[in-house]
Amino acid sequence: MPIHDWTRVNSGTWHAFHLGWIAEIQIALNDGRMPKEYYAQAEQVTGPWEADVLALEIQDRENGYDDTDTGDGGGSLAVATVRPKTRMQSEIEFVHRNQRQIAIRHTSGDRIVALIELVSPGNKSNDRSFAAFVNKAVASLQTGYHLLIVDLFPPTPRDPSGIHSELSKSFGVESVPFDHSEPLTLAAYSSGASIRTYVEPTAVGRELIDMPLFLTPERYVNVPLEQTYTSAYRGVPRRWKGALEA
Repeated sequence: MPIHDWTRVNSGTWHAFHLGWIAEIQIALNDGRMPKEYYAQAEQVTGPWEADVLALEIQDRENGYDDTDTGDGGGSLAVATVRPKTRMQSEIEFVHRNQRQIAIRHTSGDRIVALIELVSPGNKSNDRSFAAFVNKAVASLQTGYHLLIVDLFPPTPRDPSGIHSELSKSFGVESVPFDHSEPLTLAAYSSGASIRTYVEPTAVGRELIDMPLFLTPERYVNVPLEQTYTSAYRGVPRRWKGALEA
């Protein structure tokens, strides 16, 4: 299914679809894609650490996790043997990493390892909201969380070269390639000794590709964006499908 132009409908319609897409992503990840010691959960964490979907590592042995397990990663893929398929890949060195080391715990007691963010119009609607989004993403990476950002909205005056470019500037990278014919952004970030970036520019009318969600700096699972987008789109009311498909 091609990516739709979500600027054609109101924010409430996007929000309803957004909720359905989050649910489909959680189902897909937990249906055999994650290694046994990991799981995905759709929820929000209080404070500046809100997220659409969290990837967590089980810390309770009574629930089946043995931290002495030295298996091959279960359903995950190793970067060394299977490279993510994004067209743009780079590495960013940390700048003043230790300034924002804020470890947090999930209410379950399990360890948060990664976050998925589906960008909404409100994230880019004004300077304050956009700065909060960027600061949260940067702080997440500096803390050691891996990150996947899906931005299906065109650039605004706050991100004229796309959201990945604005995040990169926060790490001292001033020049990031940007093609205005592909204004939408899928961006995965692996946080280790440095930040590895995997970016796929895209556009309305294109099909989504699977994007990596890193569980460790060297291992990831593929998030089936096209499959989950299509499933969630079935729930969009006919009235708004008409506007999106015109």
